[in-house]
Amino acid sequence: MTSLDRWLSNAAAILLALLWVLPLIYAIWTAIHPAAYEARFVLTAPLSLENFVKAWDAAPFARYFLNTFILVTTILIGQFILCTLAAYAFARYRFPGRDILFTLVLLQLLVMPDILIVENYRMIRSLGLVDTISAIALPYIASGFGVFLIRQSFMTVPRELDDAARIEGAGALSILWRVYVPLAKPIYLAYGLVSVSHHWNNFLWPLIVTNSEETRPVTVGLSIFSTSDSGIEWSVINAATLMTSAPLLIAFLLFQRQFVQSFMRAGIK
Repeated sequence: MTSLDRWLSNAAAILLALLWVLPLIYAIWTAIHPAAYEARFVLTAPLSLENFVKAWDAAPFARYFLNTFILVTTILIGQFILCTLAAYAFARYRFPGRDILFTLVLLQLLVMPDILIVENYRMIRSLGLVDTISAIALPYIASGFGVFLIRQSFMTVPRELDDAARIEGAGALSILWRVYVPLAKPIYLAYGLVSVSHHWNNFLWPLIVTNSEETRPVTVGLSIFSTSDSGIEWSVINAATLMTSAPLLIAFLLFQRQFVQSFMRAGIK
């Protein structure tokens, strides 16, 4: 690569980064300044946290955060359990139809969740779970991506460790818990961040299946809060947006190195 190509590549990367970060900078600016400075970028403008206070008092965000925390935790625990068991079976056991079943699991990655909304709603309604957190979580408890990613990690574990554990008298579940799961901790961390991020930001399905404040997650609550007929100022809306996205931003900043390294270790084997 010549110096000109390198310069153009760096310039393009910087431009894309600026295009990505500008909306975030605007949101931060309006959130920490009075409403009079929404479109006035004056460096001497007074700083204020009043917009965050207004946003917090204008809607039950505490309840929305609690609902979202329960939702993403329930989904993550369910996915860890089901994906771990399925990945272990596909990685270490030979049984009729294994490859066909694994192919069917991978086909889930090709199906957009929005396609199944009508059928999922019919099923949830038949179970009497409409307007519950369980209704939001159930369609996502099983994850083809999670099975694939964890299986890839389990495939890298030497079989000698299995034999050593069996000599010590360990059973299948004991081997899974004491050998495979500890060695796959980086993969669990990476997948956990992906899962939490996705379901924290999920909007369409929770909007359809919830009807009350007691079950709405932050995405639906923020959407209702920021409707055009609510009379809320943009500075307050941006403050609420930052409040709902701050946990994910903080988590990614704290674990970004582990996140990238985990996927690099997973590989496609």
